[in-house]
Amino acid sequence: MVLSAGCEFDFSIQEAAPTQITGLITATLPSTPMPTTSETPLPPRGQPTVVPVEGITSTQLNVRAEPSTASSILGIIPASTKVEITGTDPGGSWWQINYPQGQGPDGKGWVTAQYVTTATRPEVPTIGGSETDPNNANVAVVKQQLNVRSGPGTGFNSLGTLNAQDVVSLTGKDPNGAWLQIDFASGPEGKGWVNAAFVQAQGVENLPIITEAGLVVGTGTPTTVPLTPTATVLPAWEDNDSPGSPIASVVFAPLGTQTLIYNGDVSSPQGDGQDWIVFKPYGQLVFASLECKGNNSLEVEIMENTLPANLELACGDQMKELAVKAGSNYLVHVQASTFADDFPYTNYILTIKTRP
Repeated sequence: MVLSAGCEFDFSIQEAAPTQITGLITATLPSTPMPTTSETPLPPRGQPTVVPVEGITSTQLNVRAEPSTASSILGIIPASTKVEITGTDPGGSWWQINYPQGQGPDGKGWVTAQYVTTATRPEVPTIGGSETDPNNANVAVVKQQLNVRSGPGTGFNSLGTLNAQDVVSLTGKDPNGAWLQIDFASGPEGKGWVNAAFVQAQGVENLPIITEAGLVVGTGTPTTVPLTPTATVLPAWEDNDSPGSPIASVVFAPLGTQTLIYNGDVSSPQGDGQDWIVFKPYGQLVFASLECKGNNSLEVEIMENTLPANLELACGDQMKELAVKAGSNYLVHVQASTFADDFPYTNYILTIKTRP
């Protein structure tokens, strides 16, 4: 629509002597210039409307404020729940969903993509990426899956895992600069430690140096390398899971979840002595791996609907084939051995895939 303003013109009619009128003088209005197409102001372009894509959770999921397992939890969504997907992170590992009940930014939240089943790959906008600047020494981007630990070393307890493309906030470093302290909501005092070799960050030299006792002793990296701190192993945290309330439960689907990865720890007689994990395959074969670290081995039992399934899995197994029945529930029971004098502690990573 082109809007034009009205114009006023001041003109007069000249008169000759009354006896010598030779004709009527008419005023001619000057032509009004017509605006060209380029001169017509275009209406402001609105933001494109994102049509949410429906997905269904294949397991109970944490909804987080940011696309990172280091982010705070806004709430929990049960398995087999419909969600509305509105975006993805740059790495494609997380879905942004509508989650008004979580009081997150703009009523949104983030869930792990591998545990949401969709009919096709959602065509949704990528959120973030350009805002993440690892050069400012405040954040870092995770390059591959890695453990978050309670202290600066592999001997400290694992608090959980981070995935590739997760973004974490840096709060300090150890005296060597080999380990970085991060904000980690589920860690002691909201902190955790990651190996600096597996994150992308610059300006680490400006981070404060954090001692094993949690004291800030400066920012400059010393010229002499101090002794590696001694790790103090603590009992595994009690999670109160059971066969009827497993710590993890995943339903595999051809166009949905293809992989289960669970990082846990057990200890006995102190701490949490066992974990229960459930998966439901859609085919007749799965591939399982079990990585263990600690001062003892694990006892692993796999059952079909609480009955023995004659399936074996041990620490060190890599992509072991397990014959299963499609649609059956399989219960993995991980238990700490109790033959050691002191309490045995083992951290483990269980991986079950539908394809090798």
